[in-house]
Amino acid sequence: QHMIHIKTAYPKFRKRTKWLQDKHNSTFIQWLRLKVQSELEEDNHGVSENLRWLAAGPNMAMPLYRSYLIKGIKFNIKAQDDVWTTQNSGVYLLAHTMQVASAKDKNPILSNMGFYGVIQEIWDLDYQKFTIPAFRCDWIDSSGLVVDELGFTLVDLSKIGHRNDQFVLASQVKQIFFVDDLMHRGWSVVLSMPNREYNDVIGDEVLGDVIIECEPFTRGMPNVDTFDELV
Repeated sequence: QHMIHIKTAYPKFRKRTKWLQDKHNSTFIQWLRLKVQSELEEDNHGVSENLRWLAAGPNMAMPLYRSYLIKGIKFNIKAQDDVWTTQNSGVYLLAHTMQVASAKDKNPILSNMGFYGVIQEIWDLDYQKFTIPAFRCDWIDSSGLVVDELGFTLVDLSKIGHRNDQFVLASQVKQIFFVDDLMHRGWSVVLSMPNREYNDVIGDEVLGDVIIECEPFTRGMPNVDTFDELV
């Protein structure tokens, strides 16, 4: 609906795919808020409780965690991995996103792309009636990604890109592991391992199928850029 609204409001840009996507990314939240408010004024609006709270936005003061257990899978921030012997901060995102060759590319294409990242912060977005865990990640730039002659994916963890698109919902990623490549200095091999289940829960805090493992600290939500395409 929002994309249709944009094309109607800006008919001169109907065929400019990248412009439309950028406009969608930058205005969707405000449009959704106004759309929901408008529909709530109707008698039989049909707006679900969850959508109502999502449109209102999360609490600006939120807890951040060093470790989070989701459906039996343990995720850590990188700083926690640095002091533990286990590694749980690597993530992989498969996204259907727009690819452009350059800023002047007028014919972008939509396709599936894989992104490899390291969790830097774990946020717990509070929408009053429910919470949604999200990760702020350092994503590896495309220049730090290669596939070797044996078919293994190698990443250079020092090459960070996509700095305006750091956030991802915890439900959207798969856990991966990075192992130093002894044959290629500075590169790490990406491994996908069977999920390790943690059945011993510390404490009694349970949010649906999300279990909090570490005490949170709270801070105000900073201003962040709206999600753009991860390219």
